[in-house]
Amino acid sequence: MALHDFTLGDVYRRNAALYPNRTAFVFDGGVRLTHRGYLQRIERLAAGLRRDGVERGDRVAILSQNCPEMVELIGAAGLIGAILLPVNYRLGSEEIAFVLSDGAPAMLIAGSDYRDLVAGLQPSLPSVRRVYAIGADPAPFAAFAELSADEAFMPSEVAAADGFVIIHTAAVGGRPRGALISQGNLLIAQSSLVEAWRLTERDVNLGMLPLFHVTGLGLMLTLQQAGGASVISAKFDPAQAARDIAAERVTVLAEFAPMLGNILDQATPEQLTSLRAVTGLDTPATIERFEQLCPQATFWATFGQSETSGLSTFAPYRDRPGSAGRPLFWRTVALVDADDKPLPPGQVGEIVLRGPTVFKGYWNNEAATAHASRGGWHHTGDMGRFDEDGYLFYAGRAPEKELIKTGGENVYPAEVEGALKQHPAIAEAVVIGVPDPQWSEAIKAVCVLKAGQSVEAEALADFVAGLIARYKKPKHLVFVEKLPTTATGTIDRAAVKVTHGG
Repeated sequence: MALHDFTLGDVYRRNAALYPNRTAFVFDGGVRLTHRGYLQRIERLAAGLRRDGVERGDRVAILSQNCPEMVELIGAAGLIGAILLPVNYRLGSEEIAFVLSDGAPAMLIAGSDYRDLVAGLQPSLPSVRRVYAIGADPAPFAAFAELSADEAFMPSEVAAADGFVIIHTAAVGGRPRGALISQGNLLIAQSSLVEAWRLTERDVNLGMLPLFHVTGLGLMLTLQQAGGASVISAKFDPAQAARDIAAERVTVLAEFAPMLGNILDQATPEQLTSLRAVTGLDTPATIERFEQLCPQATFWATFGQSETSGLSTFAPYRDRPGSAGRPLFWRTVALVDADDKPLPPGQVGEIVLRGPTVFKGYWNNEAATAHASRGGWHHTGDMGRFDEDGYLFYAGRAPEKELIKTGGENVYPAEVEGALKQHPAIAEAVVIGVPDPQWSEAIKAVCVLKAGQSVEAEALADFVAGLIARYKKPKHLVFVEKLPTTATGTIDRAAVKVTHGG
């Protein structure tokens, strides 16, 4: 470790020294772990990873819902400089196979619900030397508990610039791209939130987002940087979330629609009195309802992505309703036109960013990395405008990034269109995002049938769900005789949006 480095291991050791007996984590069933206990457990796990040949820079994959083992693996990977590869368990089996093949992990951890899937994929994953399984019945793999070693852990040479996690984002061309984020990226990103929310060791996070998502992982690590605690849930249950907020005196949380609205449906105002800060993506109606039921708390608007280690702009929603906040410390955010020339306030352009929170690049994809970082800026592919006071207003996606964001998940039309066209009845298909009161945005497919063919909308949606993640299947399906085209003969996606985007 260099003279000026500060890593996640330093955070864990600091917490164990300053707050040894304070709760670091609460898991389902009320299982608790202190900061000192957490350090002891992740040091044993880190020693076991080393014993099994995992070195600095090696990938360790985990396919699991949130659980104590996943939280411990996150810590152990940070101690030895290994790169965590958390797989989105909501993906289809072929998508999961691609993510694992792309990341080429040396070790794979299977959650209790995914052992059979991993067993089927194992022969096609030559990089994987060992597989461990979580749960009481790990067969045909070794039990995760056997991975921990009893020998003393000797700290590794780990640098802040070392890659820490690969988060596969939805891909423009239909294949996920692995965003490699360093320890330093996340630590600096977290420090901004610690400052903005003035977090201390007394704060508690409701960790109801999956830890394969940059927001779920980032907020958990933010609370560790503050010396606070996280209540980690395997699955989101609004009634249980309300009970956890009350029982653990939760102060902060991050959410994606419709999670907050569902909690408000289940909770009494008395259960939510400890909350003081909530952030995420939600509708004005839900935010206003939250403010009425929780007048002591603030909803914070934001813009960010995995490639920027999470949040890039941030501000209380009431500061400028409709905006995504203002740039946080450590980020320079600007807008550029199609020629990458800077734009003044009031004009819409692509949101670009530079600074130490920008990721290291796309794993195994130099071309995508070079394209995203052209001109010395990270190009987000999202559009926006600044007002005169520096508040960012989101304005949709750049033409090259036709992204649909449904319930906090990214879906690229190309991937859904590709699945639709595999059906024998479909000749052409265009997929767009449409407003949705529950999910913010929903997926709509506009399809042309082959001559003499027919298929029911529900059957077609189920067909798509059999090929890719179920959350990517169209919620709305319409059939047309033909799709509009441009002067060059290509499908006119803009015209489809005008006709079918309501």
